Amino acid sequence: MTSTHALKNIRLVIIGGGPGGYEAAMVATHLGADVTLVERQGLGGSTVLTDVVPSKTLIATADAMRRVSSAVHFGVQVGAEEATADLGIVNQRLLALAKDQSSDIHAGLERAGVRIVLGEGRLEDTRTVAVKCLDGSEERLEADAVLLAVGAKARELPTAKPDGERIFNWTQIYNLQEIPEHLIVVGSGVTGAEFASAYNLLGTKVTLVSSRDHVLPGEDADAAKVLETAFERNGITVKSKVRAEAVEREGDTVKVTLNSGEVVEGSHCLVAVGGIPNTADLGLEEAGVEVGDSGHIKVDGVSRTTASGIYAAGDCTGVFALASVAAMQGRIAIAHLMGDAVKPLKLTEVSANIFTSPEIATVGVTEQEVADGKYQADIIKLDLQTNARAKMMNVSEGFVKILARKGSGTVVGGVVVAPRASELIFPIGLAVRKRLHVDDLAETFTVYPSLAGSISEAARRLHVHL
Repeated sequence: MTSTHALKNIRLVIIGGGPGGYEAAMVATHLGADVTLVERQGLGGSTVLTDVVPSKTLIATADAMRRVSSAVHFGVQVGAEEATADLGIVNQRLLALAKDQSSDIHAGLERAGVRIVLGEGRLEDTRTVAVKCLDGSEERLEADAVLLAVGAKARELPTAKPDGERIFNWTQIYNLQEIPEHLIVVGSGVTGAEFASAYNLLGTKVTLVSSRDHVLPGEDADAAKVLETAFERNGITVKSKVRAEAVEREGDTVKVTLNSGEVVEGSHCLVAVGGIPNTADLGLEEAGVEVGDSGHIKVDGVSRTTASGIYAAGDCTGVFALASVAAMQGRIAIAHLMGDAVKPLKLTEVSANIFTSPEIATVGVTEQEVADGKYQADIIKLDLQTNARAKMMNVSEGFVKILARKGSGTVVGGVVVAPRASELIFPIGLAVRKRLHVDDLAETFTVYPSLAGSISEAARRLHVHL
């Protein structure tokens, strides 16, 4: 059996400084490991530098525009001219914020005692990482264990190559200096829907190309319907059941050819068709790390790969493309490695949020899974139209949905569609995590008036009289 002293002196090399990597580094250092983190882009990875932090900052600006434009409904006059956004300043701010966040993470890791090596890491075997440093030097790191947290990059279509000027992937769109006249968004998943919503609120004409029947395929159908209604009301054109076959630039115009034969013309195009794991040329085969057909690293519930001593976390595993899941996978990997208390990752406990307007937050079992017979649950959906705080906030759409296991009344899932749904999903997520009864939610005091009051009210309606 490995001694506690040996565990505390374990040499851990982490490749990738995103949420999966830096969270793991902090936990491992706290538990006494000797940690070296290799990162080629900047601490925080794409999550901080090119994805979540910048995009949600952009969305916060769009939300500010929404509140200004709706101020008249509150009796507030903000001037004769319409509010406008200076996209150059907006993007300058969000990129500066991302850089500051990255610097804060870097400084925090160094204070904790993590050694940071800037460069590209590659497995030579299960215990050796070769690094090509950004300064041109090379280094070989010996390790007792390795964590791979290399993330993913934007998927590109061979017939829709981004140029960073008129045709963008989700990392390049912050190059814009002016509000696009007409943005065509290819892809109606989370990323596409979020950017479509944000740019629409910023004053852009938006066309969304969806290959499915509706936006947000795979998400709660009621939530998707609310969002589609909001899109229609706000003037977003949704092209459903069609695929983009090609995206071409002609001067200051972008033409998107659909498989229906229709050609949509706009000023700019964002191609948001998913991600590809950064697992190529990582030395996985040499180390015995198996990947799936998609290139994602295969992991178990405690983040172990098929190679002894090698773990993986984050988007490169294909589990859930969420920063929170990457961070949890990283923490779980270190707990398992260091012999700390560990519980395997449970996807039914993951809370997720789509930062559209309104926001859509989900956790646990879905209504579709109940309809498919995978679970037996009672479901209540409570519209926010009757909520007093919603009326005060001029919120006329949205709902709270709670799923409780049939017979026992245990909360197993929930959906919130509302402003700041990302905050409101937490009590339902806690109930799912701790297997609380609907009565536990119903009998917990909420502030009146509050949107959270609809959560306890929905739970009350699931109460079973004995």
